[in-house]
Amino acid sequence: MSQSATAHDAAQRLSIRVLQRSGYVVLGAAGLILVSFVLNDAFYRNVFLLAGSITLTALVVCALVEAILNFRQKKILAALADFISKDTVERVITDFDGTILAGNTTAKIGIYRKDHHVKDYLSRHVAVTDKVFARLLTGALLHGYAEEDLPLRQNSLRLKVRVIKSNMLHWSAEPMLSVSCDDCGRESAKLALLTVNSSGLILFSNSAARAILGDKAAKLSDIFGSDGPASQQINTIMTPTGARQCLVTVTELSGGQTELCLVPTEVPTVKDGAVQFDELPVPLLKIGSNGDVLLGNRAARMLLQREISSETVLSDLMEGLGRSIQDWLAEAAAGRALHSEFLRLRREDKEVFVQVSLNRVVEGEESSLIAVLNDATELKTLEAQFVQSQKMQAIGQLAGGVAHDFNNLLTAISGHCDLLLLRHDQGDPDFSDLIQINQNANRAAALVGQLLAFSRKQNLRPEILDMRTTLADLTHLLNRLVGEKVTLLLTNDPVLPSIRADKRQLEQVLMNLVVNARDAMPEGGEIRILTEALSLKTPLERDRVTVPAGPYVSVKVSDDGIGIGADKLQKVFEPFFTTKKTGEGTGLGLSTAYGIVKQTGGYIFVDSALGVGTTFTLLFPVNEFIETIESPLEEPESKASPIENKGGVVLLVEDEAPVRSFASRALQLRGFTVIEAASGEEALELLADASLKVDVFVSDVIMPGLDGPSWVRHAREEFPDVPVIFVSGYAEDSFSDDQARIENSSFLPKPFSLSDLTDAVQNEMTQN
Repeated sequence: MSQSATAHDAAQRLSIRVLQRSGYVVLGAAGLILVSFVLNDAFYRNVFLLAGSITLTALVVCALVEAILNFRQKKILAALADFISKDTVERVITDFDGTILAGNTTAKIGIYRKDHHVKDYLSRHVAVTDKVFARLLTGALLHGYAEEDLPLRQNSLRLKVRVIKSNMLHWSAEPMLSVSCDDCGRESAKLALLTVNSSGLILFSNSAARAILGDKAAKLSDIFGSDGPASQQINTIMTPTGARQCLVTVTELSGGQTELCLVPTEVPTVKDGAVQFDELPVPLLKIGSNGDVLLGNRAARMLLQREISSETVLSDLMEGLGRSIQDWLAEAAAGRALHSEFLRLRREDKEVFVQVSLNRVVEGEESSLIAVLNDATELKTLEAQFVQSQKMQAIGQLAGGVAHDFNNLLTAISGHCDLLLLRHDQGDPDFSDLIQINQNANRAAALVGQLLAFSRKQNLRPEILDMRTTLADLTHLLNRLVGEKVTLLLTNDPVLPSIRADKRQLEQVLMNLVVNARDAMPEGGEIRILTEALSLKTPLERDRVTVPAGPYVSVKVSDDGIGIGADKLQKVFEPFFTTKKTGEGTGLGLSTAYGIVKQTGGYIFVDSALGVGTTFTLLFPVNEFIETIESPLEEPESKASPIENKGGVVLLVEDEAPVRSFASRALQLRGFTVIEAASGEEALELLADASLKVDVFVSDVIMPGLDGPSWVRHAREEFPDVPVIFVSGYAEDSFSDDQARIENSSFLPKPFSLSDLTDAVQNEMTQN
């Protein structure tokens, strides 16, 4: 309802309440008069005069309010009448009771008296005006607007009603266009077609539908009773000759209309051009209660990709119910378990899911089942994609969190090992043990890097790469990896564009793929690495991924090994999934390769067949901005001499005590003065000392309370020129936006060594 109408109602309710209160005052005043005459007291006479004055004032106020509202409504009505006077669409203004207040010449409202009802106007168009008026008025009062399409002989009429200002309704009647050429085609269709509106009125029925339903059916309730039809299920319909069963397919059209297709369940003959069961557009199977497939139309045979014979049973066609299909059919034949089920077809060419809806049909003394099949492969594929993405996201978050904690531990382990190595030379008996600790800590750091690679959160250092040069440098190492039984064949495209990637990570991907190819050929064989330039004219869609059109560098790693089964092929990139025996693989090799390739902006695909071999295909976008990007390899040949350590004051902020202890000792050994803080809040308290002078901030990023970037922003208000080194076990990309907003800052990933930390601090001291 409009705001003005609501305000008008509120004013009326207010005036009524004032009148009621005035009546109470009048009654009270009458009582006081009686008392004043009995007691002959001047006080009560004065009270009476006061009450009378209040009552008179209230009556005057109510009269003024009512006069203002009436004047306002008449003014609005006159404006509306003038606005709609020359409209070609029939328009009528009424009050909430339906009394006509105004109308335009098109509506010929002048033939009615002012107190005529809108039903008199509607009766010119429709016969049942009471129901139409009630439906439209209810909808308008509830929602502020309502409309309904009414079928006429040659066309249809669209009635609309809208609540407008001052408790008035605006009605319009607009004829719709006559039957289109599309309806002409539907008229001659062999299938029984109906078009209905949102109220269930039949707007169109073709000759096939009229042959079944007769000419007197006007709305859906005449055909299906009180309940609406169930789509793609057997429904009982009422015809002039009695009740019949038919398959109903419901299709939503535009404008709130719905199309119904009615197909009788009994198999019709070819006589007089009637619809044949085999030509029905919906995949249908007729099944006996024992599971035998009695009949299947052409659409069903195309979906199943096989012919139906007298020996075909439903369990030969589909599977995946989780229980015996025979029990399911027996329950359905008895009138139970008629809900739809999702099953997988027994097809060898591809995986297809169908939604099967069973309906019981009684023919004489025997009962059978009509199965309606819907191809649900896309639905199941989307469901599988969603589940897979949720699982991969959860594992990625877990990997990132675990990697962060491990990086803190590894920083403390390798850092304190570096401190011990400073006090032991090679002749010391403990030196070899310390080297073992250091090497294993580095191996653990590499494993954490694999976890971060899978979760696509590792730090990449991209550079311009020529794949031919990268593979040439890697060939010697790859030949050592494959052994003597396996031959490595490298074929390069002579004209290969450059790509932009992290060389170290890309080498890791290639090594993982080559090692997997080697393990797939225990008796020996040949591993082929082929590089070529590839230009996609149109987007490539495969494996639930769309590769945009454009130039790419393709790298294929192929083997003639045992291959991967189709059931396992979609899982090879999942972490900890491996086809190798227990103890022979961690299941992180391909997931690491997947994460690195994806983070680089590339794509990875796998093709395999049991007993034939496997091919992994990598696609990397061609770097089209080589001239504007400086390669990290182009470094000056002569390096500057080692920087002399001049010392300085370092504010070290780290919430992990072992990491803070190592970092503090490492910096102190190199001559720096270290001030420690366990949190951002503690660091700000230390900086509140005006006498404190700090040369470099070294801060962890993720900390309880204020994180690294947050406390540094506060500190920069007093120390705007102090450089900051952020350290974190997470990847730099996870907070690169925050760091970018902090000038004169750099990043040092964990785990870092003693020399990494001290060199980073000394560089900041020298540059500033």
